[in-house]
Amino acid sequence: MENILKDARARMDKTLEALRHELIKIRTGKATTALLDGIKVDYYGNMTPLNQVGNVTVLDVHTLSVTPWDKSVVPLAEKAILEANIGLNPVSDGTNLKIPIPPLNQERRKELVKLVKKFGEDSKVAIRNVRRDANEHLKKAEKEKKISEDQLKDAEDKVQKLTDEHIKKIDEILKHKEAEIMEV
Repeated sequence: MENILKDARARMDKTLEALRHELIKIRTGKATTALLDGIKVDYYGNMTPLNQVGNVTVLDVHTLSVTPWDKSVVPLAEKAILEANIGLNPVSDGTNLKIPIPPLNQERRKELVKLVKKFGEDSKVAIRNVRRDANEHLKKAEKEKKISEDQLKDAEDKVQKLTDEHIKKIDEILKHKEAEIMEV
């Protein structure tokens, strides 16, 4: 019974982490190195993460900087950022890249909030699926006489509390991200 609850908690925590990871990638008009996390550069035939071929830093609230360790990577990094299609246009000076982060207009902010809500809803569905799986395992354990009916009810209550707790955390994360996006 404890294993089922531990597994459910671990899976729900992973869902929260996945949500946070997705939301980091959503641009809020402020520079963050996470915007470039998914970008890979064709470095000597290997697709290498941008942050492994150079320094990725925040210059100011609206500008990122990429300083490759090898100057020959500058045009490759520039191409990779453009091809990533994330709405960023790097400016090269031959030795490094400056990436201005354009401010978001109101329409784009609303689109991003919709996207954030969709991620949140998907995460809530995942949490509910974990709850369903855990409850099925508990019912199976009760059927096999591994736990009593009272233990089943207690465990189901714990699973529900765990679910409510994680749904509440998702709502808090979404509320924070929406406020961040709508902040002008």
